Amino acid sequence: MNFSTQNILIFLLCLGGIYVLYTTIRDLVKKPSKEEEAGAPAAPETSTGTATAAAFTPAAPADRSTLPLQLAAYERLVLLVERLTPQSLINRVYNSEMTAADMHVALVHTIKAEFDHNITQQIYVSAGAWDAVKTVKENTIALINQTYGNLGEGATATDLNRAILGIYMQFPESPTDIASQIISNEAKRIMA
Repeated sequence: MNFSTQNILIFLLCLGGIYVLYTTIRDLVKKPSKEEEAGAPAAPETSTGTATAAAFTPAAPADRSTLPLQLAAYERLVLLVERLTPQSLINRVYNSEMTAADMHVALVHTIKAEFDHNITQQIYVSAGAWDAVKTVKENTIALINQTYGNLGEGATATDLNRAILGIYMQFPESPTDIASQIISNEAKRIMA
Protein backbone atom coordinates (compact mmCIF):
# COMPACT_ATOMS: atom_id res chain seq x y z
CA MET A 1 0.00 0.00 0.00
CA ASN A 2 1.47 3.35 -1.01
CA PHE A 3 0.93 6.16 1.53
CA SER A 4 1.67 9.66 0.37
CA THR A 5 2.55 12.38 2.84
CA GLN A 6 -0.76 14.00 1.99
CA ASN A 7 -2.67 10.88 3.09
CA ILE A 8 -0.61 10.64 6.27
CA LEU A 9 -1.29 14.30 7.05
CA ILE A 10 -5.03 13.85 6.49
CA PHE A 11 -4.96 10.78 8.73
CA LEU A 12 -3.12 12.66 11.50
CA LEU A 13 -5.47 15.63 11.32
CA CYS A 14 -8.52 13.35 11.49
CA LEU A 15 -6.94 11.49 14.40
CA GLY A 16 -6.42 14.80 16.21
CA GLY A 17 -10.06 15.74 15.63
CA ILE A 18 -11.24 12.38 16.93
CA TYR A 19 -9.07 12.79 20.04
CA VAL A 20 -10.51 16.24 20.77
CA LEU A 21 -14.04 14.94 20.24
CA TYR A 22 -13.37 11.93 22.51
CA THR A 23 -11.93 14.02 25.36
CA THR A 24 -14.81 16.48 25.16
CA ILE A 25 -17.46 13.76 25.21
CA ARG A 26 -15.61 12.04 28.06
CA ASP A 27 -15.61 15.29 30.06
CA LEU A 28 -19.29 15.89 29.35
CA VAL A 29 -20.43 12.46 30.52
CA LYS A 30 -18.04 12.20 33.46
CA LYS A 31 -20.06 11.81 36.64
CA PRO A 32 -19.36 14.31 39.40
CA SER A 33 -17.60 13.03 42.50
CA LYS A 34 -19.30 13.07 45.92
CA GLU A 35 -17.43 16.28 46.80
CA GLU A 36 -18.70 18.01 43.64
CA GLU A 37 -22.26 16.87 44.33
CA ALA A 38 -22.01 18.31 47.84
CA GLY A 39 -20.99 21.66 46.37
CA ALA A 40 -17.22 21.57 46.89
CA PRO A 41 -15.43 21.26 43.57
CA ALA A 42 -12.89 18.48 43.51
CA ALA A 43 -9.48 19.26 42.08
CA PRO A 44 -8.96 17.50 38.75
CA GLU A 45 -6.43 14.73 38.67
CA THR A 46 -3.39 14.58 36.44
CA SER A 47 -2.24 11.46 34.65
CA THR A 48 -0.29 10.48 37.79
CA GLY A 49 -3.46 10.60 39.86
CA THR A 50 -2.59 13.71 41.88
CA ALA A 51 -4.75 16.80 42.04
CA THR A 52 -3.51 19.96 40.39
CA ALA A 53 -4.81 23.49 40.12
CA ALA A 54 -3.29 23.89 36.64
CA ALA A 55 -5.76 21.39 35.18
CA PHE A 56 -8.80 23.46 36.22
CA THR A 57 -11.89 22.57 34.22
CA PRO A 58 -14.98 24.62 34.97
CA ALA A 59 -18.04 22.38 34.79
CA ALA A 60 -20.42 25.28 35.38
CA PRO A 61 -20.00 28.81 36.53
CA ALA A 62 -19.32 28.84 40.27
CA ASP A 63 -20.81 32.30 40.45
CA ARG A 64 -23.31 33.83 38.04
CA SER A 65 -21.18 36.98 37.95
CA THR A 66 -18.54 35.10 35.94
CA LEU A 67 -21.04 33.83 33.38
CA PRO A 68 -20.65 36.85 31.04
CA LEU A 69 -16.87 36.42 31.12
CA GLN A 70 -17.15 32.73 30.34
CA LEU A 71 -19.57 33.32 27.48
CA ALA A 72 -17.35 36.05 26.06
CA ALA A 73 -14.39 33.66 26.21
CA TYR A 74 -16.30 30.94 24.35
CA GLU A 75 -17.39 33.52 21.79
CA ARG A 76 -13.80 34.67 21.25
CA LEU A 77 -12.61 31.08 20.86
CA VAL A 78 -15.21 30.36 18.18
CA LEU A 79 -14.02 33.48 16.38
CA LEU A 80 -10.38 32.39 16.79
CA VAL A 81 -11.09 28.94 15.37
CA GLU A 82 -12.84 30.49 12.38
CA ARG A 83 -9.89 32.84 11.82
CA LEU A 84 -7.56 29.80 11.82
CA THR A 85 -9.26 28.09 8.88
CA PRO A 86 -6.96 27.97 5.85
CA GLN A 87 -9.47 29.92 3.74
CA SER A 88 -9.62 32.76 6.25
CA LEU A 89 -5.86 32.81 6.76
CA ILE A 90 -5.12 32.87 3.05
CA ASN A 91 -7.63 35.66 2.42
CA ARG A 92 -6.03 37.83 5.10
CA VAL A 93 -2.36 37.11 4.31
CA TYR A 94 -2.12 36.59 0.55
CA ASN A 95 -0.27 39.05 -1.65
CA SER A 96 0.19 38.19 -5.33
CA GLU A 97 3.89 39.08 -5.22
CA MET A 98 4.72 36.60 -2.44
CA THR A 99 6.76 33.47 -2.94
CA ALA A 100 5.68 30.20 -1.38
CA ALA A 101 8.33 30.72 1.32
CA ASP A 102 6.97 34.20 2.11
CA MET A 103 3.43 32.87 2.29
CA HIS A 104 4.50 29.95 4.48
CA VAL A 105 6.18 32.26 6.99
CA ALA A 106 3.27 34.72 6.94
CA LEU A 107 0.66 32.00 7.50
CA VAL A 108 2.50 30.40 10.43
CA HIS A 109 3.24 33.81 11.96
CA THR A 110 -0.42 34.84 11.66
CA ILE A 111 -1.62 31.62 13.32
CA LYS A 112 0.78 32.05 16.23
CA ALA A 113 -0.13 35.73 16.64
CA GLU A 114 -3.88 34.98 16.62
CA PHE A 115 -3.41 32.20 19.17
CA ASP A 116 -1.17 34.31 21.43
CA HIS A 117 -3.66 37.18 21.29
CA ASN A 118 -6.38 34.89 22.70
CA ILE A 119 -4.33 32.76 25.09
CA THR A 120 -5.88 34.27 28.23
CA GLN A 121 -9.32 32.96 27.24
CA GLN A 122 -8.30 29.54 28.57
CA ILE A 123 -8.92 30.87 32.10
CA TYR A 124 -12.68 30.88 31.51
CA VAL A 125 -13.21 27.73 29.42
CA SER A 126 -12.91 24.02 30.04
CA ALA A 127 -9.74 22.09 29.32
CA GLY A 128 -11.58 20.26 26.53
CA ALA A 129 -12.51 23.49 24.77
CA TRP A 130 -8.99 24.84 25.08
CA ASP A 131 -7.54 21.54 23.83
CA ALA A 132 -9.82 21.78 20.79
CA VAL A 133 -8.42 25.24 20.01
CA LYS A 134 -4.82 24.10 20.49
CA THR A 135 -5.44 21.09 18.24
CA VAL A 136 -6.80 23.33 15.47
CA LYS A 137 -3.74 25.59 15.78
CA GLU A 138 -1.25 22.71 15.75
CA ASN A 139 -2.99 20.82 12.95
CA THR A 140 -3.24 23.93 10.77
CA ILE A 141 0.45 24.68 11.24
CA ALA A 142 1.29 21.03 10.47
CA LEU A 143 -0.84 21.17 7.31
CA ILE A 144 0.92 24.35 6.14
CA ASN A 145 4.40 23.05 6.98
CA GLN A 146 3.82 19.68 5.32
CA THR A 147 2.31 21.22 2.20
CA TYR A 148 5.12 23.76 1.90
CA GLY A 149 7.67 20.96 2.31
CA ASN A 150 6.15 19.11 -0.64
CA LEU A 151 6.36 22.07 -3.05
CA GLY A 152 9.16 22.37 -5.53
CA GLU A 153 11.65 25.20 -5.95
CA GLY A 154 10.25 28.40 -7.39
CA ALA A 155 6.71 27.79 -6.16
CA THR A 156 4.53 30.83 -5.73
CA ALA A 157 2.19 31.76 -2.91
CA THR A 158 -0.68 30.81 -5.20
CA ASP A 159 0.77 27.31 -5.61
CA LEU A 160 1.02 26.91 -1.85
CA ASN A 161 -2.49 28.24 -1.28
CA ARG A 162 -4.01 25.88 -3.85
CA ALA A 163 -2.16 22.91 -2.36
CA ILE A 164 -3.23 23.78 1.21
CA LEU A 165 -6.87 24.26 0.23
CA GLY A 166 -6.82 21.10 -1.89
CA ILE A 167 -5.72 19.01 1.08
CA TYR A 168 -8.02 20.80 3.52
CA MET A 169 -11.06 20.22 1.32
CA GLN A 170 -10.37 16.46 1.38
CA PHE A 171 -11.01 16.20 5.13
CA PRO A 172 -14.20 14.28 5.81
CA GLU A 173 -15.03 16.83 8.52
CA SER A 174 -13.24 20.11 9.05
CA PRO A 175 -11.16 20.22 12.26
CA THR A 176 -12.30 23.81 12.73
CA ASP A 177 -15.96 22.79 12.46
CA ILE A 178 -15.40 20.09 15.09
CA ALA A 179 -13.71 22.55 17.44
CA SER A 180 -16.42 25.17 16.89
CA GLN A 181 -19.09 22.61 17.72
CA ILE A 182 -17.27 21.55 20.90
CA ILE A 183 -16.90 25.17 22.03
CA SER A 184 -20.50 26.02 21.16
CA ASN A 185 -21.86 22.98 22.99
CA GLU A 186 -19.90 23.87 26.12
CA ALA A 187 -21.14 27.46 26.02
CA LYS A 188 -24.72 26.21 25.76
CA ARG A 189 -24.11 23.83 28.65
CA ILE A 190 -22.95 26.56 31.03
CA MET A 191 -25.98 28.70 30.15
CA ALA A 192 -28.37 25.89 31.07
